[in-house]
Amino acid sequence: MATTKDGLLAEFDHEVATARRLLERVPDHKLAWKPHERSMSLGDLSTRLGSILNWASAILNETSFNLDAGALHVDAKTSGAEILALFDDSTRRARAAMDKTDAEYQVPWSLKSGGRDMFSMPRVSAFRTFVLYHLVHHRGQLSVYLRLNDIPLPPIYGPTADER
Repeated sequence: MATTKDGLLAEFDHEVATARRLLERVPDHKLAWKPHERSMSLGDLSTRLGSILNWASAILNETSFNLDAGALHVDAKTSGAEILALFDDSTRRARAAMDKTDAEYQVPWSLKSGGRDMFSMPRVSAFRTFVLYHLVHHRGQLSVYLRLNDIPLPPIYGPTADER
């Protein structure tokens, strides 16, 4: 019988592998590039993508996270190699944190701020929202940044115009 963990691991492995293929294409000489003055730089966006998986431990090993204590911030990396190292380390730690039972995945998790709960949901839902969906969101942004710099895109959910 499949468990919650089995389903999440399949999703996680697929989405993480796809994100890594994009990060592998980030060129060092373009890290400062921005598509717009209010946008993150390519390096900042890639670093964010590399560190999103750090939320896994905060969600899967704790019952809440208080934003008043500060966000899970990582300083921008200065090379593609550093970004990939951050991503690989975050991936390893997130996957280890996923070793939970179905009952543990159903434990409520809350995001707090200003002394109050902003919301609460089962850990499995918080993990999908703050880790997997967040990863996919920023991966989509990264694919646009790469396309605008004429960097060929790898397959994401099927072939791209660059890989046919």
